[in-house]
Formats: sequence, structure tokens, C-alpha cells
Amino acid sequence: MPRETKAALSERVRAIIAGLRRTYPAAHCELNFANPLELLIATILSAQCTDKMVNRVTADLFRKYRSAADYARADAAVLERDIASLGFFRNKARAIRACCQQLLARHGGEVPRSLEELVALDGVGRKTANVVLGNAFGLNEGVVVDTHVARLSQRLGLTREKQPEKIERDLMALVPREDWTWFSHWLIWHGRRRCSARKPDCEGCEIRSLCPRRGLKG
Repeated sequence: MPRETKAALSERVRAIIAGLRRTYPAAHCELNFANPLELLIATILSAQCTDKMVNRVTADLFRKYRSAADYARADAAVLERDIASLGFFRNKARAIRACCQQLLARHGGEVPRSLEELVALDGVGRKTANVVLGNAFGLNEGVVVDTHVARLSQRLGLTREKQPEKIERDLMALVPREDWTWFSHWLIWHGRRRCSARKPDCEGCEIRSLCPRRGLKG
């Protein structure tokens, strides 16, 4: 198979974006939140957990803890119990307390609006920072690369990279900046609803004609 030219790839990416936009006009972050702090906490909790699991926990958590100060001053054992149904809850409780203590010390208890300031907080990497910036503040500073985004980007032939930051770099070069946040949502929704890891619904796929099906047999 001849290597895809840069122009052809750009044209295919535009068509993929158009197809996903039509298919998922209501795509959004599926973590429940009412403010930037809640989204930051929910995203930290979401590591190795489903959004549904996190939303069940945060329904009570967000009523109990209303500010960064509430988390920063929480008893460690109590916070652990509050999130104990989630994986790695001890590490997450420790990260949340440390993160919120840093929010108080450095930012007056408010969630900062820059990638550099966010990734300097405990428990916050590029993915979490991009989630918060894109969905709480409407700022496109990067592309969220979770397992769905990584898998579909490879399957669609948009990257050959395996590491999230390298995948993000490739996607940022291909996708218009104004679509960075939406593109992650569209791929996540498509990955959950159509393009599963083991048994993708290729027959029903809305962008099948644009997909080289990398990594799939048949």
C-alpha cells in the first residue's frame, strides 16, 4: 500500500472530523461537574476508573467538599473512605489533598488556567490539565489522549506512536486547534459506542470509508 501523502492525510482528517461531528453533535465530557475544581477532582479520580464509577462517588463527594480548603484540610483516612470504591483510592486521596493544599498556597484556592501551572500540581499530568482547560475554561491547549483516543488514533492511521504525549503531538499537528477539545470527545464517544477494542462495529461505522483499520484483521 502506498504511503499516504501529507495532503491526503489532511483531507482525510477533515472528513473524519466532519463525520464525527455529524454523528455526535451532543458529545461532551461525561464526568459530572459544576465548576473547575469539581472537574479537576473528578479527573484525578478517573484514572483507571470509568466515568460512571467516578460520577457515583462524586455525587456525594461534591456535596461534602465544596472548596479546595475542604479537601486540603480533610482527614486523610476520612477522604480515603469517601472514595474507597474507586481503584487506587489511597494514592488518589493523597494526591487530591496535596493538590488542593497547593491550590491554596499558590492560587488562592482557585484552579489555574494555564497548562504550566496545572501540571505543577500533585496528581495532575498533561491529560488531566487538558481535560480541565478544555472543558472547564474552553481553552484548547492540547488534545486529551486517553485509552480510546490513543487506540482510535492508531486504528485510523493518524499516528504510529504509542506514548500519549507523542500521540498528542501528532494529533495537534493534524487537527485544527479550535477542534482539539471536541476531537477528543468525538473519538471517546466513538470508541465507547461504535469502535470497541476487540469487536468494533465496522459495518455500522459512520466513518468506515475513511478508516484503514490499522491493527485489525480482515
